[in-house]
Amino acid sequence: MTETLGVPRPDQVDYLTQAAATDAGAAYKRRLLQLLDPGPGQAVLDLGCGPGTDLGALAGAVGERGRVIGVDQDPVMLAEAARRTADRPWVELLEGDAHALPLAAASVDRARVDRVLMHVADPAQVLAELRRVVRPGGLIALAEPDWDTLVVDAEDLDTSRAFTRFTVTEVVRNAAIGRRLARLAEQAGCTVRTVEAHTPVFRDPRLADQLLALGRNTQRAIDRGALDEQRGRAWFASLGAGPFLAAFTLFTVLAEVPEA
Repeated sequence: MTETLGVPRPDQVDYLTQAAATDAGAAYKRRLLQLLDPGPGQAVLDLGCGPGTDLGALAGAVGERGRVIGVDQDPVMLAEAARRTADRPWVELLEGDAHALPLAAASVDRARVDRVLMHVADPAQVLAELRRVVRPGGLIALAEPDWDTLVVDAEDLDTSRAFTRFTVTEVVRNAAIGRRLARLAEQAGCTVRTVEAHTPVFRDPRLADQLLALGRNTQRAIDRGALDEQRGRAWFASLGAGPFLAAFTLFTVLAEVPEA
């Protein structure tokens, strides 16, 4: 049997928890919360809430008089989110599709979407739904990576570029969603208030392998003929042999639903 490169695919709950705990992950999440600026008594939607990584911070910001709604399509994620927020009865969890949110129009004051639009079938439809459920004058905070900007330092620069190209074309559904956020928000009828770019930098090759799937996607690229096997394996081995660096750009956008 051919040896599989890199660390095995992690449990999804563990993966999301670990990603949020990195310095870069914690920093952009703090900034996203600052931009969203939820306040006491407000209703806040966390679309694609996953295992509830960010629900606690939102619940703390709105307080017991507020309402936090976590929506996700994965029952496993919702079960973990329920466990983590069991002591906060003002957190409500709903199973639902981002393209057809189980919420009434103009029913929330704030909404956040964090690394979800890169996976959905129709990002424009999801933005339209967010505009529908957020009240006039309310805010929507978005955060998405742009995988076209992924760089991995290696002597074999051509293979680094081929790896990014494979990630963009074969791995991530909406790989360039980060750069599209502001345009999509405006096309949905929102007013864009802030656009920021963040650059998570990885110096630990094992952590990068876990979170960026370097080995797993190198293996996939080899299996699909996008990389020569000998060259791909040599490239991946070189990443752990010396000083390591990988980085990508993550965009955050704050948009406002205009007053009628």
